Amino acid sequence: MYALYRQALTLVASPLSFRLGIAAMKVAIAIIFLWIGALKFVPYEADSITPFVANSPFMSFFYNEPAGYKAHLTHEGELDPAKRAWETANNTYGFSRGLGTVELIIGGLTLAGLWSRKLGLVGAALAFATPFVTLSFLVTTPEAWVPALGDAEHGFPYLSGAGRLVLKDVALLAGA
Repeated sequence: MYALYRQALTLVASPLSFRLGIAAMKVAIAIIFLWIGALKFVPYEADSITPFVANSPFMSFFYNEPAGYKAHLTHEGELDPAKRAWETANNTYGFSRGLGTVELIIGGLTLAGLWSRKLGLVGAALAFATPFVTLSFLVTTPEAWVPALGDAEHGFPYLSGAGRLVLKDVALLAGA
């Protein structure tokens, strides 16, 4: 039994295992950035990032009227033509497409790291920097926390769905 345990540890600690792990992490990071970046070109995804962008001191200036976002929020899958028109006028979709383009580039560069160390390093640096902005949403976005609607569990440390979405970037930070 001890010999089997030792063989397993030797395999896990091997250079091949290390290289496979790094390659798998590059692919995982690339998938996340490519998929979410592509979704930024779809209105439902652009609508869903509105609270984060509108409340961010680093990004709110991209919107024409960041303070008015709460009255125009939609749920995933909901089509409200009036709210969609406001989001269009607010530059929600223009900003989202720009952000999506950046995320697609990061994903592509990270994936290219499988063949080119230089491109991979650029992708890794960008993938490493991105979560710092995203994690700042936990401080700037009220919608990241469960609202006080009568239940005792609200505010910090109770993450809403939006907050849980942001928190996953800790893993992206570590992987990058």
